[in-house]
Amino acid sequence: MELYELNLWMLIEGLKSGKFSAPEVFDSCKKRIDKCEGNIHALITRTDDKTPDFSTEGTFAGIPTILKDNLCTKGIRTTAASKILGNWKPPYDATAWTRLKDSGAVLMGKSNMDEFAMGNTCGNSAFGPTHNPNDITRVPGGSSGGSAAAVSAGYVPFSLGSDTGGSIRQPASFCGVYGLKPTYGMVSRYGLISYGSSLDQIGPFARTVRDLQLVMSVISGHDPMDSSSFRDKAHDFTYRENVSVKGKRVAVVKEFAGFTLDAPISDAMKRTLKILEDEGAIITEVSLPVVSKYAVACYYALAMSEAHTNLERYDGVRLGYTVKDAVGIKEMFERVRSYGFGAEVKARIIAGTCLTEPSRCEEYYVAATKVRTLIAQEFSRAFEGTDYILQPVTPSLPEKIGESDDDAMKGYEADLYTLPVNLAGLPGLSFFTGYAGNIPVGLQLIGPRWSDSELLDAGIILERHLGGPKIANGGIN
Repeated sequence: MELYELNLWMLIEGLKSGKFSAPEVFDSCKKRIDKCEGNIHALITRTDDKTPDFSTEGTFAGIPTILKDNLCTKGIRTTAASKILGNWKPPYDATAWTRLKDSGAVLMGKSNMDEFAMGNTCGNSAFGPTHNPNDITRVPGGSSGGSAAAVSAGYVPFSLGSDTGGSIRQPASFCGVYGLKPTYGMVSRYGLISYGSSLDQIGPFARTVRDLQLVMSVISGHDPMDSSSFRDKAHDFTYRENVSVKGKRVAVVKEFAGFTLDAPISDAMKRTLKILEDEGAIITEVSLPVVSKYAVACYYALAMSEAHTNLERYDGVRLGYTVKDAVGIKEMFERVRSYGFGAEVKARIIAGTCLTEPSRCEEYYVAATKVRTLIAQEFSRAFEGTDYILQPVTPSLPEKIGESDDDAMKGYEADLYTLPVNLAGLPGLSFFTGYAGNIPVGLQLIGPRWSDSELLDAGIILERHLGGPKIANGGIN
């Protein structure tokens, strides 16, 4: 077995025991990237051009990783997959990366994504689309598709992405890896380029649930630089062999029962419920009528309004791309933003501008904030009688690259399964269930706020029964 094929916890144990060295791990991962990147295009920027200093001690000493390109890295190009940021090099690090770097992690590169995290195919990038490493004719999911594809193909044992409405869970499902969208506030957002500030959350991808626990033990915790990060919650992400779901109540959503699912996803739901029942869990049902009727409209009203506000700062004056021959400030703004933003980003900015206009704000944006409260309350009531909710990540397997261009509504329909989690600030675990041919099939388990560690414990049990993913071939025969 090549070193790049080892999971995170295996690499940590091997490095500590001296079975192999950090330079050997680095070299193995670098060769894997060299071999597959031409087919997958998971990265925007590579930082593996020279051997790093491996002298740092810590939990992840010598472990390679990749960050989504909306996480700031001091002195390293950070683009959010947009032309408007050009070759911007941040003057500071995102807190999540600071904590990984302080623990000894080695950065291999910055991953491709949908521009400013707006999309679900990893095709809305100024740098071109990323391909699913299990089948390079298909999408890897978005917006964190590059981070998921990199882990799936064996570039690194883990990576970081961000999830605003499913952007970790969907690509994890499509690429056949595990992905955790933590409770809002569990991981600092400092240094994350914002899309929707009240929805965005940084989280990890890995090939085992145990690896997710290791990453969360390093990146979670209060950060004084982020006023939304939690202060008084104690969370233990220690791996435990003897975990159990006996007596736990696992629910499916009543309103989703009649929705059409691809056969492999429907079969995976039945198989997973049987596993949980055999493990002693009580299978039940919850009703989420507000979520099922209003979550998608509520989400887009809020997300586009926040995007409109967050993206106002990109004007060609303070950072990123600019023009020097414009006649007046108005022309400069028009030219910078017309060239710098892609079509999807422009559409969401325009929609957000309309939604927050004084004459419409009360009717749309303010109304959406009230509906969001109702959605959070509905989830709270549901979790009074259940411990977890099991549901699909998407209703279908990953489509062929370009298919969504002909059916723009397809992505919005799939959002119903993921974005309510962000509206309520809940944790969601996307887990691997097997393959349909060579295409991975994933589901998600949702828990109440601050149940992240318990959610991962349940994931350990599911992984034990369902098995783990294999390294994708990356289009190499």
